[in-house]
Amino acid sequence: MKVYNKIRREGIVMKIKWLGHSTFQIKSESTLVIDPHNPEAGGRLPDDLTADTVLVTHGHMDHNFTQAVSGNPQIFSQLGDFESGEYKIRGVASFHDNSEGTQRGSNIIYKISAEGLRLCHMGDLGHVLNAKEIQELGEVDILMIPVGGYYTIDANEAVQVVKQLSPKIVLPMHYKPKNSDIVYNITGVDPFCGLIGWEVISEVDGISINTVNLSSMSHKVVVFAPST
Repeated sequence: MKVYNKIRREGIVMKIKWLGHSTFQIKSESTLVIDPHNPEAGGRLPDDLTADTVLVTHGHMDHNFTQAVSGNPQIFSQLGDFESGEYKIRGVASFHDNSEGTQRGSNIIYKISAEGLRLCHMGDLGHVLNAKEIQELGEVDILMIPVGGYYTIDANEAVQVVKQLSPKIVLPMHYKPKNSDIVYNITGVDPFCGLIGWEVISEVDGISINTVNLSSMSHKVVVFAPST
């Protein structure tokens, strides 16, 4: 089922697609890919995957398989404020676990601003946010957040982070898709969807969003169709 929302052509449309695991492709005037994964983590990425910019949240192979992305992109894995094309990006320090990185190391949360939209990709966040992290991230419209637990925050903690940031749209990631042969111990997306209590839009191949239709998507969880 392909769902790309029909909207008025006021402002540039941003297209967002989930490519499995924690990998997202964002298309505006240029293309940005976040956390490309190796085949064992979430299936094979498209052979024709290209980007102008690649963001990596941490150095694990299920998040930094940058060789899968062609097009000679700029690759970033850094904290602080920087720009690439039309994207203004802020990398915020966090941890891959709830013990200040002693188990799994550090993690970068990326806030991405473009076309009047504010997106946030949490990477492999392992804890609820503290006041400093919330302040650094500021307002968020679209939140890409892990919900599967074990290696990241679980469904309960993900709901807490959603409440902390108050996004309009939530895009779950890093969970076990239905009928998946992933063997490691993470849960599916249903526990998170049940706990958050928002309207759930399921089996979506991609969304198109701009400042015109953003309000109509408020308080919605978009669950993408499994990547093939």
